[in-house]
Amino acid sequence: MIARLLPFLLFLALGALLAVGLTIADRKTELPSPLIGKPMPEFSLPVLGQPDVIVTRAELVGQPFLLNVWASWCVTCRVEHPVIEALAQSGQLPVIGLNYRDEEGDALAWLEHFGNPYSLTLADTSGRTAIDFGVYAAPESFLVDSRGQIVFKQIGALTPEVIEKEILPLLATESQR
Repeated sequence: MIARLLPFLLFLALGALLAVGLTIADRKTELPSPLIGKPMPEFSLPVLGQPDVIVTRAELVGQPFLLNVWASWCVTCRVEHPVIEALAQSGQLPVIGLNYRDEEGDALAWLEHFGNPYSLTLADTSGRTAIDFGVYAAPESFLVDSRGQIVFKQIGALTPEVIEKEILPLLATESQR
């Protein structure tokens, strides 16, 4: 009798493991970041397409902004791009691009083709700065407050819901300081 039930029980056990695995995979954007509430890392990076113009962390402190990590080779970045454009066009928050491990020509062509929503785009060709931010893969976004502290991290594509429910409320809190 047990021999007849064993395949069925194994099937149920595998189904339960699959269900648990899917729930964990669905929460990929909920990975905690050790940088939340801490200053963004120090960096010194060239502006995309202007290698002689260097921007440092200190130059960005003073107003809140969204740092969006993207790349021309990133398929999900194409899906996210209209959301980034809408946020930038709303004027609610400056969006700074961090071009991640990309070729300069490819990145500039991508922006030419899809539009450039960024008030500034930094080139992180080595990926070192992205590593310092704890980036897993593009796209990722960080809300940085006016003191230069990271207050929110989004792993994966931004959505209108994430902007409405996470970023804008945090931005409102920032403006009340």
